[in-house]
Amino acid sequence: MDSRIVVVGSVNTDMIIQAERIPRPGETVIGGEFSIAAGGKGANQAVAAARAGGRVTLVACVGDDVFGRQSLDGFARDGIDITHVRTDTDAPSGVALIVVDDGGENSIAVASGANARLTLDDVLAARDAIASADVLVTQLETPLATVRAAVELAVEHDVRVILNPAPARPLGKRILRLVSVLTPNETEAELLTGIEVADDAAALAAAAERLHALGVQTVVLTLGSRGAFVFGGHQRELLPAFDVTPVDTTAAGDVFNGALAVALAEGKALSDAVRFANAAAALAVTTLGAQPSAPRREAIEQFLSRMS
Repeated sequence: MDSRIVVVGSVNTDMIIQAERIPRPGETVIGGEFSIAAGGKGANQAVAAARAGGRVTLVACVGDDVFGRQSLDGFARDGIDITHVRTDTDAPSGVALIVVDDGGENSIAVASGANARLTLDDVLAARDAIASADVLVTQLETPLATVRAAVELAVEHDVRVILNPAPARPLGKRILRLVSVLTPNETEAELLTGIEVADDAAALAAAAERLHALGVQTVVLTLGSRGAFVFGGHQRELLPAFDVTPVDTTAAGDVFNGALAVALAEGKALSDAVRFANAAAALAVTTLGAQPSAPRREAIEQFLSRMS
């Protein structure tokens, strides 16, 4: 089924070191392995959605440098419409420095570069693409005013909005009440609600209910290896993650969001859409790197078939 996804967000190049452990402040850990991979939350979500079967348009900003050009080439290979990816000659492309430990956990520092220069004008230039989309996906690695403009434009045209509130930052009712599906992880949910998200269902429900009270239609709390807690209307359900051996958790949340957007755009029920997204995320953590880890539709469906 055709699904039209617009992603407004960041584009980075990830510089990754696999190390025995993530260094403590002031500590140097040697003996790691180095690699470079395409990343950025917006780009990751766009690639994940495209590989999951969506027809994807990306609205973003890159620098006029080798990293920017490599990113554009990668998007083209995945069939992503890059008409609205602007090249900025006054800022470098975004870069992320990532350390991944032996257990697959990571620590990330980002230099935003051109991502910080994504503007209202960039969003307005993509008005027609957003207005005709089934789902808009966005995150918080670009200026909040730009994110808000994209969300408002989508709502104006009755387009469903998925907001992944990452990296964590406070958000007001003005934007939350426009969001169709909010997908925070535990840290982000706690920052937005002041409620510590613990293992028990009562804490999960309390945080989700607080977000719902702030205006969010549906909350999908992503819980890593525990799965996702879905809260919307009368639905309160923990959908467990699939059991895999993690290699690198970088971009697992982004892959989840991209796959979720495609599933919802195709008309899947919320529980089925989250299960599809859980499967995509499970496959993603078994591969090193952000965009390299995003699975294709056939792999997701085969995985689900094996797990059913």
